[in-house]
Amino acid sequence: MTYKPDEPVLEDKDDDDEDDDDDDKDDDEVEGQHDGDASGRSKQSRSEKKSRKAMLKLGMKPIPGVSRVTVKKSKNVGQFKAPDLSNVISQPETSAVAQDDEEVDETGVELKDIELVMTQAGVTRSKAVKALKAADGDIVTAIMDLTN
Repeated sequence: MTYKPDEPVLEDKDDDDEDDDDDDKDDDEVEGQHDGDASGRSKQSRSEKKSRKAMLKLGMKPIPGVSRVTVKKSKNVGQFKAPDLSNVISQPETSAVAQDDEEVDETGVELKDIELVMTQAGVTRSKAVKALKAADGDIVTAIMDLTN
């Protein structure tokens, strides 16, 4: 048991006061953890410590004289539902396909080269053909031009 040098040491032989001695020990350990709270001298539970830490992270400051804080939330279950992004992502692709859906002369370009450029660069067939023709059939140059 730790004692402060300022306090006199008193010992009682009664069994009833053993709990009081334990409380004094807890008060000494927890004394530095209170944020100016003069009324509360009991040991903080783990959940109370976590709650205080969470509130400090949210930017809330301890107010002297306040002993209880009640946080209420709505009865609805708080689940975040993200908007369906598949529609948003696919819409620009369909507009790009509509713009570049024109027929392109594929003569002089191999079919497997077109497919490779389409998959690697993620572009439409007409863009892949145009890039391959501009690069004189060089697949690497066509892909680099489309991705940059």
